[in-house]
Amino acid sequence: MRMKSLVFVFLLLTVCENPLFSQNRYNIAQFRDETVDFVKQPAKWEGNDWLKLGLVGAGTFLVMQADQPIRDALMKDQSYYRSFPVEFGRLWGETYTTAIVAGAFGLHGLLADDKSTKKVGFEIIQAALYSGGITSVLKFAFGRARPFMNNGSADYQPFTLLDDGFHSLPSGHSTLAFALSTVLSRNAQSNTLKVLAYVPAVLTVFSRAYQDYHWTSDCILSAVIGYAVATWVVDLHDQKEAPIQVSSVYPLTIRINLN
Repeated sequence: MRMKSLVFVFLLLTVCENPLFSQNRYNIAQFRDETVDFVKQPAKWEGNDWLKLGLVGAGTFLVMQADQPIRDALMKDQSYYRSFPVEFGRLWGETYTTAIVAGAFGLHGLLADDKSTKKVGFEIIQAALYSGGITSVLKFAFGRARPFMNNGSADYQPFTLLDDGFHSLPSGHSTLAFALSTVLSRNAQSNTLKVLAYVPAVLTVFSRAYQDYHWTSDCILSAVIGYAVATWVVDLHDQKEAPIQVSSVYPLTIRINLN
């Protein structure tokens, strides 16, 4: 995945340090410390955590058994290939979409001196970089052939670096889409907004399979990665401060619960 735009927005968000939050300053130093903590997480896992990882692996393997039949069914009717829902799903998973949304929150935070929107922008970029990094490593390690290669769902060439045709598992678009939607959902106060935030991400999963760039199991695993990483990021910050919630998308309304 092209991560340069995410790095640029991250640097923009961390230019100004503001002392509103005693523990969360959302700057480069905090990002560095939390990145180290994130990398160390597997060493802190307990039995229940490893069980969850095992269940994700087993679930992905089970879905793999249906990858080819699902692809065959999707390929029967490609008349919606450029339809709005399919294209919107693809766009939601693009790197630049994550950068634009994070940048919009971050820019609002800087211009309006609103630390809550800066928090959302920081979390979007943080979750995207972490989950995107995991996805990139797994793509390289697995080397699974994309469906349009017509090599079948069981063709793997591990450690393929340059041939993108063997970077199917997991899906980068689906990872970013669920990371973005999860951060937005977790920061929303309205239950309706919490649910609606995931609609674009679901469309991304369908889009990647329908447009024949990924197997269904690729997208399912990616959704779990994006969701899990974004949840970890938001939970980490929520432990340090009172919840900051987005109650409305337009006009942008932020509520800080100090109870």
